[in-house]
Amino acid sequence: MLATYSYQGRSFAFDPAAPLDISLPLAPGEQQVNCFWAEPVAFDVIRVGNFVGSVAEGGSTNYKRVHLTPHGNGTHTECYGHISPDPRATLNRCLRRFLFVARLVSVQPRPQANGDEVVLLEDVRRELEGGPDAAVRPEALILRTLPNHKSKRTRHYSGTNPTYLEPALAHYLAGHHIEHLLLDLPSVDREEDGGQLLAHHAFWQYPHATRQAATITELIFVPDELEDGLYLLNLQVTSLELDASPSKPILYALR
Repeated sequence: MLATYSYQGRSFAFDPAAPLDISLPLAPGEQQVNCFWAEPVAFDVIRVGNFVGSVAEGGSTNYKRVHLTPHGNGTHTECYGHISPDPRATLNRCLRRFLFVARLVSVQPRPQANGDEVVLLEDVRRELEGGPDAAVRPEALILRTLPNHKSKRTRHYSGTNPTYLEPALAHYLAGHHIEHLLLDLPSVDREEDGGQLLAHHAFWQYPHATRQAATITELIFVPDELEDGLYLLNLQVTSLELDASPSKPILYALR
């Protein structure tokens, strides 16, 4: 079954029955991906009087409370409210469309003199501006860092100074109208940077020319079998009035 999607004067075909999930699941326990010292996800059974919200424990239904930290547990999408004091700057208000033409790019971070591993502008620009898909300007960019170890699915990043983006790259993406950035890292910025958050500010152009509809999605995982190229992105989030939400980005190969 094929469907079509029109974009920039072209018609692309994709199979809506062949979704490619690049999110990481949220499950309780220590064996899940984690960053910024967030507590593990927890599911608590609700107990009220004689009622127990667990069929396994004899209850009539399963009824549980979820404890999670969007920025620290699993795949999540954030808006400029992450660095703004405005309580109205929520993802639910900023993200109003959910289908985007995206480009998947694989890139090798480079070691710096201070020992950091950084995704550099020159490497991403070379990939974006080359190849058969260069004529199509995407709305979203998906970065897969190399090597693409499966340990990304369960890695505990806190205190490890993980890979991050060169701020110039974030500025370049904003200038080239990339509205949605997805990456398999816990943050676009260095884990400890004194609160500067240079790449966050550059991507959202905050606070002077804020791109309110732009989003950043972190802690995805792109399997090796997905080839670099064009995809239709369905960016699924919850309707929380917060700066961030657990999310489920789904891709469909375009041709």
